[in-house]
Amino acid sequence: MKKKMLIASFDMEIGGVERSLLSMLNNFDYKRNQVDLMLYSHNGDLMNLLPHQANLLAEIKAYRTFRMSIREVLKSGKLQIGLTRLAAKCHASFGRSSENGYKQMQYMWKYTLRFLPKLEKSYDIAISYLWPHYFVAEKVKATTKIAWIHTDYSTIDTNIKEDLNMWSKFDYLVAVSNECKHAFIKKYPILKEKVVVIENIMSPIFVRKLANEKIEHPLIRDHRFKIMTVARLSYAKGIDHAVEALKVLKNRGYDNIAWYVVGYGGDETIVRELIDKHDLKESFILLGKQTNPYPFMKEADIYVQPSRYEGKAVTVGEAQILGKPVLITNYPTAQSQVNNKIDGVICDLSVDGIANGIESLYNNPKLRQQLASHCKNANYENNKELEKLYELM
Repeated sequence: MKKKMLIASFDMEIGGVERSLLSMLNNFDYKRNQVDLMLYSHNGDLMNLLPHQANLLAEIKAYRTFRMSIREVLKSGKLQIGLTRLAAKCHASFGRSSENGYKQMQYMWKYTLRFLPKLEKSYDIAISYLWPHYFVAEKVKATTKIAWIHTDYSTIDTNIKEDLNMWSKFDYLVAVSNECKHAFIKKYPILKEKVVVIENIMSPIFVRKLANEKIEHPLIRDHRFKIMTVARLSYAKGIDHAVEALKVLKNRGYDNIAWYVVGYGGDETIVRELIDKHDLKESFILLGKQTNPYPFMKEADIYVQPSRYEGKAVTVGEAQILGKPVLITNYPTAQSQVNNKIDGVICDLSVDGIANGIESLYNNPKLRQQLASHCKNANYENNKELEKLYELM
């Protein structure tokens, strides 16, 4: 008999977590499992890539509000949810927006829970794929509950007591890398026995196939040394550092470098202001949201991930699949992503560190070739990671 499974996440907007979920769903064993997919909002350019074997549940309006502004929620008539959202915003500590945003999200769910409906159906397994995990913790009946850990929790500011109350409702917590696991346990040592590691599912055939799609874009005719980054425009991803690093390189006389970024996010205004400030409009180019980033990645000379913190960046693995020399910053989980000087390079997590790393790769075509060759010959197929999940089930 098939096991009844629920997988819950926010939406299918373009992002690393969403692409990793898509890869998992496309490699799932549907002969053994009957999968319901609960998306709080049926939005996102990746919606049409969902496999038909996964049964997409009807959207529930109350949960869709989490992707709406407070004003939009109040206008929609959801007054109780709107007011609790406002209370959450007031409760969240004020400081760096990237940090108080996590606490605001926590309180938003906590305060809103009483106004959110439960799912009537019972499941053998319920998976919450994206933090905060209150929906599966509180609103789903399941024999086994599993929550995913995608980020380095030692780097973000959350209310630990509230988090522990939520995490305690789960039987297993899945970290996407060993370093991600260790960082989580350091913050929540009492949960150590629940944490297991299951890496993001990589699909080289899928990535290479999409990378071969033809695009019409000036990037193709740009004969400068091209750097590519695919990431949200957010504090965590360090795109502001990237702009500053390119300015450093220009000051050193490297005028033949162009840095392209595929992505969108809340820090776009900050990034554009930095680009204007440093007169880099022709060299630091924002490509915006792209449903298929792989043809752009394919055109790059190197791929750079300037993040301040990561769990395990899906885009880095995808760049390696495409045989790109990769440079990443030395965020706490970097060692799980790259073997330094073998399949990529790890640089200091600073503006100068990024600039120095790029300068070194720019001036060392032999090293770039070695990195690319290693990646092209490596096997990034890891569907067997799903067997770890099946064992938990």
